[in-house]
Amino acid sequence: MRILLMASAYNSMTQRVHAELADRGHEVSVELALGDEVMRDGVRRYDPDLVIAPMLTTAIPADIWSARPCFVVHPGPRGDRGPSSLDWAIMEGAARWGVTVLQANAEMDAGDIWASVEFTMPGCAKSDAYRAEVADAAVAAVLLAVTRFAGGRCWPEPLDYARPHVTGRLRPPCRQADRRIDWAADPTEAVLAKLRAADSAPGVLDEIGGTGYYLAGGHPEDELRGQPGAILARRDGAICRATSDGAVWIPQLRRRPAPGGPGTFKVPATLALPRELGGVPEVLAPLTLPPGRRTYRQISYHECGAVGYLEFAFPGGAMSTAQCRRLLAAYQHAQARPVKVIVLGGPRGFFANGIHLNVIEAAGDPAAESWRNINAIDDLVHAILTNTSQLTVAALAGNAAAGGVMLAAAADRVWCRSGAVLNPHYRLMGLHGSEYWTYTLPRRVGASEAARLTGACLPVTPASALRCGLVDHVIADDAAGFRAQVAALAQQLARGADYPALLTAKARRLAADEKQRPLAAYRAAELAAMSRNFAGPHEPYARLRRAFVYKEKPAHTPAHLARHRPAPQGPRLSRPADLLAVAG
Repeated sequence: MRILLMASAYNSMTQRVHAELADRGHEVSVELALGDEVMRDGVRRYDPDLVIAPMLTTAIPADIWSARPCFVVHPGPRGDRGPSSLDWAIMEGAARWGVTVLQANAEMDAGDIWASVEFTMPGCAKSDAYRAEVADAAVAAVLLAVTRFAGGRCWPEPLDYARPHVTGRLRPPCRQADRRIDWAADPTEAVLAKLRAADSAPGVLDEIGGTGYYLAGGHPEDELRGQPGAILARRDGAICRATSDGAVWIPQLRRRPAPGGPGTFKVPATLALPRELGGVPEVLAPLTLPPGRRTYRQISYHECGAVGYLEFAFPGGAMSTAQCRRLLAAYQHAQARPVKVIVLGGPRGFFANGIHLNVIEAAGDPAAESWRNINAIDDLVHAILTNTSQLTVAALAGNAAAGGVMLAAAADRVWCRSGAVLNPHYRLMGLHGSEYWTYTLPRRVGASEAARLTGACLPVTPASALRCGLVDHVIADDAAGFRAQVAALAQQLARGADYPALLTAKARRLAADEKQRPLAAYRAAELAAMSRNFAGPHEPYARLRRAFVYKEKPAHTPAHLARHRPAPQGPRLSRPADLLAVAG
């Protein structure tokens, strides 16, 4: 079927729907909703059989939905309406929620229902739920709706609040007044609900030291106590603030822009508050905590039998220089332990997205910070590649992109949840990329497929990644089920009779590869290109990074997404195949 995706942004939901539909043989193009005329022109040019809106913050023009079928993906159960569906669900503690695919009409979210899929709310931040449970339900509902539409034998169900299975209702937008935290009165759980419902946008507007900030993210703390609202401690870039009956950790802040002033962007909370943290202690947490403790850690480690689990969860999946160095130290700790297998990856959420563009943009010298950051992540990848005493498993519970995909590719095994979205490319940020990808990616998928993956700049489903060799195993389960299956598979790997042979083969292959071309040569070639990207006067990296960090609205739908539009003229980015040729 010929399908046009209409979306306000090419976000994780749009990417997942795009990749899943393309995997099933549909001809898919994308049009960003940059205005009514743009949407109309996209429909005229592409002439789709069906328009699907995976994430749309504006109404589809009436002359489009009245002329051809338009499906809207709404993150709420049957009958739920309004722009803040998930926000209210989290703030009100909903146990069950859903995603509904409905046909666009004159009334927002009130069209006939083609499919609806429910799920259990996971009790986490909105962004984590959106990329996992919500996205899983959305894809299931979209595929069901498309199948019903294509079959021509099923008709949508009109919205009727008299029916018992229609459990939703019209809800107003969730405003900052609804999110406001009363630090003196609100208990910890209420504060957490407000913080989690606003993550990662729009954040909770609050005041610290007389300045307005949007708070992003919230995690409980079960030991520290203090005057409500006071900053009690700092750790891994986060700050801990006292509530009326406990405390919460807040990882990121965004300063409120001045009226008419320049935009702002999220950074680690301690980076946003250099003057307000005088005298605030840094309270470190060990890699391994006693059972039952509730506190914030970006990196943790625990063992079960011969398997060590090195878990990490960095906000937005970005890895700053400091985070890369801490993760490397934790990996070296695991190396020194008597375990046979190291499982690398968080329990849910992003696996990793590579270098931390926001921290880089905030640096006094972004080019220098880019250089420090890429070298820090390269050091981590090198440690994984050269570990011949243990096997490393990259367990991708969630999405990964750019250097995060290449970090995973360095592992001996890559196991991926079926609901993840992979973006194995760098070009859209004007980068050649490093993380030893010119060594690991061709070794996994072949040189031609490596060039295609890094050059197409399109999302890849785990099923497609499995077919080409980018991942080794796909696990179809929710986040909790994924963890359980990873644990079982890791124990099998550690106990397997072929474990010694696997280690021997790994060491021999590494030695042979080093003899043919040392790892240092791959790194040097990659970093030489990255150095030009970071500091070259005519390189697009700084401009593209700034647009990403400040969330600038694009002028047009990128040509690699809008297959119905001619590619605009502009500066040419170097092709990944060029670097592969240099790396040899």
